Amino acid sequence: MPPKLRIHPSDVLGLGRLAVHATLGVTDVAEAMHHDIVRAPRLFGAPPRGRTRGITGLVYRSVRGVTRLVGGGADAMLAHLAAPPGDPRESSPRREHLLAALNGVVGDHLAASANPLAIPMRLRVGGRPLAMDARALAASIPRPSGRILLLVHGLCLNDLRWARKGHDHGAALEAEHGWTPLYLHYNTGLHVSANGRDLAVLLEALLRRWPVPVEELAIVGHSMGGLVSRSACHYGAALGHAWPRHLRRLVFLGTPHHGAPLERGGNWLDAVLGSGRYTAALARLGKVRSAGITDLRHGNLLDEDWAGRDRFARGTGGRTSVPLPRGVACYAIAATTGRRMGDARDPLLGDGLVPLHSALGRHPDPALSLGLSADRQWIGYGMGHLDLLHRREVYETLRGWLGSS
Repeated sequence: MPPKLRIHPSDVLGLGRLAVHATLGVTDVAEAMHHDIVRAPRLFGAPPRGRTRGITGLVYRSVRGVTRLVGGGADAMLAHLAAPPGDPRESSPRREHLLAALNGVVGDHLAASANPLAIPMRLRVGGRPLAMDARALAASIPRPSGRILLLVHGLCLNDLRWARKGHDHGAALEAEHGWTPLYLHYNTGLHVSANGRDLAVLLEALLRRWPVPVEELAIVGHSMGGLVSRSACHYGAALGHAWPRHLRRLVFLGTPHHGAPLERGGNWLDAVLGSGRYTAALARLGKVRSAGITDLRHGNLLDEDWAGRDRFARGTGGRTSVPLPRGVACYAIAATTGRRMGDARDPLLGDGLVPLHSALGRHPDPALSLGLSADRQWIGYGMGHLDLLHRREVYETLRGWLGSS
């Protein structure tokens, strides 16, 4: 029997809103293609690009009007059923995974439209959110230690994904070395810088309310989670927070420090579609992808890397150089589907999503290179991107770096 999905009333409300927005978007694309195909060259001016006129224009306007009317009525009927934000009602892993994937793809739109499907940033243990006050933290974590281990998941994933094939890096480090693992749950469709700033604020609140004296904070970030962690370190220092002084170790698992080729491929496809008269409208569909995804093209960390720019435009990115946090021992674990050093797949595909040089922070520009020493790098061969979450040899490497006090 497949696992139950356990749909919430707020999910129905959110999906309804998303369906309305999707219908309106597809209608715009269809009308734009219709307009571009049938329009004839004119000597004196031309109708506005993408809009039709006459009876045809009336049809498209009617579709939009009916869609908004039906959507507004359904929204009104379902709004009173929606659970409030942070509602602790029972969920299910299947539902959590579907929401995580949806947020990764269109999470910025969900947040901007106040859709209840948008995931709020919070710390969780066992899939349940932690309240940010000392008494609630003590009740949720019966035996807190002074060594906090934060685990930050990647794009389209969630905190439950750290438990994979019978293994959880956080739980294992807790059992063997006394760390208290906390798992970040966040909307991966938002800009990395937005999540980084929110994480910095969240960590400041956490350490102020931690029920025992904090001895050390360590962070393990998988994929995008490593970028969010680096961004949080930058904003935490810029805001004068106290928590960065407790951060001692920072480990990256398959983090695309210098971008990922899959998003670059999507950007190239945008350019190809946009260059044709009859395919230009289809380029809008490719631009549905979230701000979080486009940040992965170059490994953006800060607001300055995207503010005031067209995030879908072709180019080298011009991102800001952000060094690793001072006084923090930083480590990088990379994986490759290749079987030996120098395999042709390493520089292009790496673990299937992140090339080796990007995961290890290597860059020909010294200003962008992370400069990690050889003893703080490790490469796993014959591994994919998600294998980093459960492979025994990856954990043994983590244990070597995080096991000592």
